[in-house]
Amino acid sequence: MLATSQASAFCGFYVAMADGSLYNQSSKVVFVRDGNRSTITMSSDYRGAPSDFAMIVPTPKVLRRDQISTVDAKIVDHLDSYTAPRLVEYFDSDPCAPEIMMEAPIVVEEAAPRGNARKQSLQSRARAKGVTIKAQYAVGQYDILILKAKESDGLSTFLTGEGYKLPKGAELVLADYIDAGMKFFVAKVNLSRHAKGKSQDLPPLQIAFRSKSFMLPIQLGKLNADKAQDALFFLLSRKGRIEVANYRAKALPTDGNIPTFVEKVFPQFYTAMFAKTVGGGGGIVMEYAWDMAWCDPCAADPLPNADLRALGVQWARGNGTAQDVYVTRYHAQYSKGQMQKDLVFRETNNRQNFQGRYVMNHPYDGKVACQAGREYVRATKKRLGQEAQYLSKLTGWSVGSINQNIRKTVPAAYR
Repeated sequence: MLATSQASAFCGFYVAMADGSLYNQSSKVVFVRDGNRSTITMSSDYRGAPSDFAMIVPTPKVLRRDQISTVDAKIVDHLDSYTAPRLVEYFDSDPCAPEIMMEAPIVVEEAAPRGNARKQSLQSRARAKGVTIKAQYAVGQYDILILKAKESDGLSTFLTGEGYKLPKGAELVLADYIDAGMKFFVAKVNLSRHAKGKSQDLPPLQIAFRSKSFMLPIQLGKLNADKAQDALFFLLSRKGRIEVANYRAKALPTDGNIPTFVEKVFPQFYTAMFAKTVGGGGGIVMEYAWDMAWCDPCAADPLPNADLRALGVQWARGNGTAQDVYVTRYHAQYSKGQMQKDLVFRETNNRQNFQGRYVMNHPYDGKVACQAGREYVRATKKRLGQEAQYLSKLTGWSVGSINQNIRKTVPAAYR
């Protein structure tokens, strides 16, 4: 699995209890869209004490208890691995005795209900600030509040009074969502249930609802950022590719030949290539779009239907692998002043497959005494030079340093 560095964008923001310092370092959002039904799974590797964890996410409706759940983080990680940009390699055969080259894929790693008195007291404190507690739930290790507010200052004052520490600038962003009629999903860890759990990791939260709007709120997520943020979005549909409607999504460069030494520095290669692709102004990049019934090559095994159903793919039947499930993977990067509009998506019938795929050709490592072999050596030297130029174009790395690394990793005949 490719681990992207410094990823921190999210649908909502973290609010710290007491003086905890919270930074959401990486996030993955799985969005299943079927007609007007949306199922959103939010996963992030929160680092900090469970007592300091809390988050708030805008939602279009008041969610019922049966619309909120948790998901095994391994399922989200599996989807990440399955769709991640990948390396593939070929091994050149003896040019004096040619054989068919075989391809081998390489995957490079990247709540408890309160008593009635306490509940009524909380309700009255909320009402005094113009906040209505529309619902209160216990979901796994989390306590959930669904809030409706009249003014952002009242909402922020209520949350602050309940022990949450809001990021700087929260009121202005909350005001926009209040004006749009959004409700607020607030989750924090119930320490008693968390301590009794089998795992001390915080599981991804999932919400499901019906809405004509097909969007993800990203503005609140910027408030936790101390630098440029990244987020991975996995969008699943019956029909085909899901496109970004209100931003121009770039496609990750793909299918080029690169030097074999990149296998040892793939995370650095990916980071540099992505930075060149997205540019300095922030944006969103498509990294994968494919029918989940098959893959070529597979960076990980396809997800079984049981895991897809857990993510909200209700039409995945039986115990086999996916049918009529199309996944689109986007990687977004932006800072606080960039991408000022929430992400709006549209579902399409486009089922053209796309993946971030990078090809390594290992030169033949053996004696070549024939005329065809000598020609092969000359052609391979030329190819290695072209690979160096292409890698420099992708990453911004200097051709000189690339050639030095090539010479260290190829047989002497090609140096």
